[in-house]
Amino acid sequence: MKHFLYIIYSKNIDKYYVGESPNVLNRLEQHNNHYFKTNFTKVATDWKLMLSYSCKCKEDALYLERFIKRMKSRKFINKVIENQLILDDILQKRK
Repeated sequence: MKHFLYIIYSKNIDKYYVGESPNVLNRLEQHNNHYFKTNFTKVATDWKLMLSYSCKCKEDALYLERFIKRMKSRKFINKVIENQLILDDILQKRK
């Protein structure tokens, strides 16, 4: 089943959030409506989709999500948003 890596942004709190889902638009709606009560995204209601990257499988999406989160870098997230080919390279080097 196809999965997506996604990056959303809240202007109110000036933060990014990285996640994975089979349905990005539904997940964005869930974040904005506080569906996830204990999730970091509950602090804002203005989440906007910045990136949706299609992966072949859930494992690839999870790998990319963890990779980006381990970087702990806003600069890196901005680079990924500007150039999605970075994600292709990350997956290529994994294999």
